[in-house]
Amino acid sequence: MKTVIMSLTSFIRQAATTCTRSTNLAKIQEVASWLLDMNQELLSGGSKRHRSGGSLRGNASLSHGEEDQMNRVVEVQEGNCARNADGSGTEARGSTSDEAPAAVTDEEENNNQITAEIKERNKEEEHDDDEEEMDQDSDDFEQSDDSSREESCTNGNDLSDENYTDMATHQSLAILTKNQMKRKLDPGPEVRSFSSGKKPCKGSDYKSTAGLVPCSATPTTFGDLRAANGQGQPRRRITSIQPPPELQDWLKTFQSWSGPERLLALDELIDSCEPTQVKHMMQVIEPQFQRDFISLLPKELALYVLSFLDPKDLLQAAQTCRYWRILAEDNLLWREKCKEEGINEPVYIKRRKVIKPGFAHSPWKSAYIRQHRIDTNWRCGDLKIPKQVLKGHDDHVITCLQFCGNRIVSGSDDNTLKVWSAVTGKCLRTLVGHTGGVWSSQMRGNIIISGSTDRTLKVWNADSGECIHTLYGHTSTVRCMHLHENRVVSGSRDATLRVWDIETGQCLHVLMGHVAAVRCVQYDGRRVVSGAYDFMVKVWDPETETCLHTLQGHTNRVYSLQFDGIHVVSGSLDTSIRVWDVETGNCIHTLTGHQSLTSGMELKDNTLVSGNADSTVKIWDIKTGQCLQTLQGPSKHQSAVTCLQFNKNFVVTSSDDGTVKLWDLKTGEFIRNLVTLESGGSGGVVWRIRASNTKLVCAVGSRNGTEETKLLVLDFDVDMK
Repeated sequence: MKTVIMSLTSFIRQAATTCTRSTNLAKIQEVASWLLDMNQELLSGGSKRHRSGGSLRGNASLSHGEEDQMNRVVEVQEGNCARNADGSGTEARGSTSDEAPAAVTDEEENNNQITAEIKERNKEEEHDDDEEEMDQDSDDFEQSDDSSREESCTNGNDLSDENYTDMATHQSLAILTKNQMKRKLDPGPEVRSFSSGKKPCKGSDYKSTAGLVPCSATPTTFGDLRAANGQGQPRRRITSIQPPPELQDWLKTFQSWSGPERLLALDELIDSCEPTQVKHMMQVIEPQFQRDFISLLPKELALYVLSFLDPKDLLQAAQTCRYWRILAEDNLLWREKCKEEGINEPVYIKRRKVIKPGFAHSPWKSAYIRQHRIDTNWRCGDLKIPKQVLKGHDDHVITCLQFCGNRIVSGSDDNTLKVWSAVTGKCLRTLVGHTGGVWSSQMRGNIIISGSTDRTLKVWNADSGECIHTLYGHTSTVRCMHLHENRVVSGSRDATLRVWDIETGQCLHVLMGHVAAVRCVQYDGRRVVSGAYDFMVKVWDPETETCLHTLQGHTNRVYSLQFDGIHVVSGSLDTSIRVWDVETGNCIHTLTGHQSLTSGMELKDNTLVSGNADSTVKIWDIKTGQCLQTLQGPSKHQSAVTCLQFNKNFVVTSSDDGTVKLWDLKTGEFIRNLVTLESGGSGGVVWRIRASNTKLVCAVGSRNGTEETKLLVLDFDVDMK
């Protein structure tokens, strides 16, 4: 359509400059009337599209300006033709005098319609702005002012120079152009599916002008370029001094030089300027060469460019202008960002405000915002008295702790296990049946497995509290176990391991080879890895009940294990940590640095975090064997580390000193204390911790009666409404 109209305009201009006969003028008026009718039809269609959120809104807004410009050109050329006509031309005007007023009347009506359309659009935009929910998500990352948000880029270059050549011939044209400058060019058919029009950015250095500044068709100087872009009026910004009298002579001398001579003079001038003066030049020049290239790209390319932004910057970009916000709300784009952050579920929020037709909030973006707020709560959220204090087990020690979903299971040396609600904090049921202290447990869904000093394992239904199976076979305390799907492997002080089917209660395999108590075990469904007090780590094939490798190297008892299917990591009382290849049995790295027993470890994606009785926590890269961070300093634990857990951002550690501390995984910096017992240092102990994305469960107590045995539940969740 644009090409057709431009061709017709060229024909009209050529015909108008040579018109000497009434027939030519009549043809021109006929074409002009046709263009006016088309302009009126497009205006009507554009209004409907604007109100309905149609996909052709961008094209309609362009057609209004271009066709209206050409209507004004026809009017001017008709006047020139009338003034240059000879006697026959006068006769021709007489013969067409009945048609000319009609054309003028149509022109006035069209101008009135244009003005009314502009007012209607402005009202609709104000109404849309009142109803549209402005995106405040980036406030969670960085407080930004509304004014600075609107001053992020310029709209002076959105319209081409050719559009300004003859557009100052009529006052209503200036009004239409001013309204049109509030919208960006149509970026192409790929973007037309967006219903919301593009609202251009506003720059602090580019103040909108009420009218248009006439300029040459081809700008030859930077001043002409500024004038062509409607920025000629606010040129002078230094008004505190009067121009020196030699300024004009100096400028004339400069203009008399050739191009290379001017460049040489500019180089010398820049070298002679102070930094503040160079900065002033940059502030004047740089904005003229800035382009909102995102809005000029097809949708797919624009989204590809935005995909390289960090989520924080993407949220900032959404505040630049309306069209950028539409792009920055793309659901697939945010799904990839969530995938990078390990967020697996979108969040659907029921919005109360009326959303503009065709605009949809991204559930994946909401999920990312929610996770960011949760992380912020971990870092600096309010830490008053825990909302839930779960008291039970009297003054006994909580020996094992499990936390899954909304269910907490605590095992104690009082021979019982208790099932708690993480939501209400109530004790749902007490599992009674063991005749000795419970020292190990595992949980999956509503199934709980426990191991006791009574030499048995029990399988419980957490919903009913019923003991489904009692597993007999071990001849001493069941000290450790690991559950994988419907099989559990138990390690005992009788130096054996047993593989059980928890659905049938049958003992499937017995693994014998250790000569001392088995202290830790790991099972991935294919291989069993065990560590014992005989200083050995063994790798087993449970199906054949054969020991594939005996990993020798430790010089004292092995207390902790981690196994990811490729690497075995063992921690020992000999102060060292060893990394082994599970297939070859070779020791890959020996990690040294701790001074005592490594009591707990956790391994995720080649990152190992180890807690030690020397009160320190270390972060390792098991690929290189390097110690990345040591969590110590003035805020470090004052006693042995009892338990730890980490995710992609934080490390949570507990200690015999009665504190739970939060650390930054990447920097190793101490963030804050999450729990501080009043009895810390005088007997109060945090025995175990378990954390989910939003909650932290701490098992606390004492061995001398200074602290009551209980569970503390800290909630870091947010309400996304």
